[in-house]
Amino acid sequence: MGKLEGKVALITGAASGIGRATALLFAQEGAKLVAVDIDETKGQQVIEEISGMGGKAVFVRADVSKPEDVKAMVQTAVETYGRLDVLFNNAGIMGEQGPIVDQTVKNWNRVLAINLTGVFLGMKYGIPAMLKGGGGSIINTSSAAGLVGFAGICAYCASKGGVIQLTKGVALEYAQQGIRVNAICPGTCLTPMAEGLMAAGGEEVRKYLEAQQPIGRFGHPEEVAQMALFLASDESSFCTGAPFIVDGGNVAW
Repeated sequence: MGKLEGKVALITGAASGIGRATALLFAQEGAKLVAVDIDETKGQQVIEEISGMGGKAVFVRADVSKPEDVKAMVQTAVETYGRLDVLFNNAGIMGEQGPIVDQTVKNWNRVLAINLTGVFLGMKYGIPAMLKGGGGSIINTSSAAGLVGFAGICAYCASKGGVIQLTKGVALEYAQQGIRVNAICPGTCLTPMAEGLMAAGGEEVRKYLEAQQPIGRFGHPEEVAQMALFLASDESSFCTGAPFIVDGGNVAW
């Protein structure tokens, strides 16, 4: 029996990177999936992969910064499977890069809307569904950039730091109602977001970033997915309100 057998899990940002890796792993461990992303083509591909391995999954196209979309994705989970046990608020963007004085207000608002407000909305609409089922586990994707500063991506850092504090506050609100809330703080992993950042900077930037990893290499989405599995499963029953770092030792410098 899988670690998530009988559980219903909703994952945002499920079409690529950490979200995709987690969706596949959760399905392998017995969860019924609602895979959410703004990219319908890649999202449907994930559904096909899960179906090919004998899993159950449905896709929902949603912009997590829009309340009506988030409400609809949670409703889909309940209408399709009858409950919601695991919510992985994973969707996020990097946004523009450069000094704060060169950052546009539009970029600031967009990064916070997706990375932070999206997490807020996920919990706002997901928690009532979880309470009806007797509780559950919420996992929010923060970042190593939510713990330490990185020049040139101030909006991203602010949004990810906010996710950690939001996670802690909500964890305290529902600690005695059967809902656990934790955050994952990945370091530099080989996801489309990181690959895009390195491609823009060239091979010199890639080598520089790799040299900053104490473990000697970049992470893989599947390694972060394993942490998400732990937090989604009953094995983490005494864990709530905490940021779990998966960064190869980066913030330990």
